[in-house]
Amino acid sequence: MSTPATTPRSTTTSAGGNRWLILVGGVLVQLAIGAVYAWSTFAKALQADSSAFDISKVQAAIPFEVAIGMIFVGTFLGGRIQDKRGPRTVALVGVAIYSVGIMLASLARDGSDLWLLVLGYGVLGGFGLGLAYIVPIAMLQKWFPDKTGLITGIAVGGFGFGAVITSPLAQRMIAGSEDYQRYPTKVFLWLGLAYLVAGVIGASVFRNPPEGYTVAGATQSTAAKGDTTAPAARDFTQAEALSTPQWYLLTLILTISVTAGISLISIAAGTATDVAGFSAGAAATLVGVMGLFNGVGRIAWAAVSDKIGKMTAFVGILAIQGLALIAIPHAGNVVLFYVLAALIYLCYGGAFGTMPSTAGSFFGVKNAGGIYGLMLIGWSIGGVVGPLLISALVGEDKAYTVGYTVVGIIALVGAAIPLITKKPAGRTAEA
Repeated sequence: MSTPATTPRSTTTSAGGNRWLILVGGVLVQLAIGAVYAWSTFAKALQADSSAFDISKVQAAIPFEVAIGMIFVGTFLGGRIQDKRGPRTVALVGVAIYSVGIMLASLARDGSDLWLLVLGYGVLGGFGLGLAYIVPIAMLQKWFPDKTGLITGIAVGGFGFGAVITSPLAQRMIAGSEDYQRYPTKVFLWLGLAYLVAGVIGASVFRNPPEGYTVAGATQSTAAKGDTTAPAARDFTQAEALSTPQWYLLTLILTISVTAGISLISIAAGTATDVAGFSAGAAATLVGVMGLFNGVGRIAWAAVSDKIGKMTAFVGILAIQGLALIAIPHAGNVVLFYVLAALIYLCYGGAFGTMPSTAGSFFGVKNAGGIYGLMLIGWSIGGVVGPLLISALVGEDKAYTVGYTVVGIIALVGAAIPLITKKPAGRTAEA
């Protein structure tokens, strides 16, 4: 009598934990650390006449630039450690370091204390952010093999919405107190405490699914469906992923998308004022509203990529960004400017929402933390190159057409890269 073939066990959410609760925890962590993008609110307050800080625009940008640069260090280490030690500890440590860094920044009282802002908000904040950021992205792909794109999009969407919540809250706190107007950094103490509480609550529910976990509707490998002549898709190690051209192509796609999108983000208010005639207040409102599109784009593009394919989605993300960037210097009215800016922000967020599940699709989810964590070097590179490039091109002459046309062409050329990017050998389905 033959023995029935063993098939993967269909595990429900009750086995090992409620995956929807874990998703909520992931979003909560991302909301806390995503507040880092509210820095422009603090930079403006630090340069105000009522502030005790006498610093230039360049000096005011340093803490944020350092934070973006440190994110990669955190994601690289956090991804490797969580693949070996599990998600909860890494996330808790990351949230703690991030929150302590923000609270340390609250001790700065004038321009001579800029180093405290750089150390606290920049070095510690950016490093802790990176540690915590990578964890839910890698973990949730394991809990939701049936919805990898949508779920990781929701998780990083939380990151995009963090600044949308924090920025107006911080602005209200500063405007409501003469003491805070003189020392805007004092707000960091209360915000840091709030980030710590929210982050710890969210990270406390983190765990990996049990061995052999599957859910109904998850894509099975060819071998699992009964075709024993085809090799099953395997999980790459970090070293194996780095030995493939696909890892570098995906990292390049992310780098170009970040460079393109953040070029507008870095000078959005000034562009709106000079190109479309926005008032200072209207330009500030634009920046806040665009933060919503950044968050929505992470969820929407991730969900779309599950339907049309990852590489098709990236062609759209880069092509739409490129065309909108080329057009935006010619948007002489408010409505058109809003539409073009919204498209760019949607696509900028969309790359962050789509790339985690793409990396999982290409290399497997077992070592997703280390593989995608290292891939986020594209975030740091693009986050530095984009603002520097657009600022140099636009210059004091406000050459917006030249600047945005060059960046737009880069994005359009980059749209060809997904067309030549195929899954590596050992992964059976097309992306």
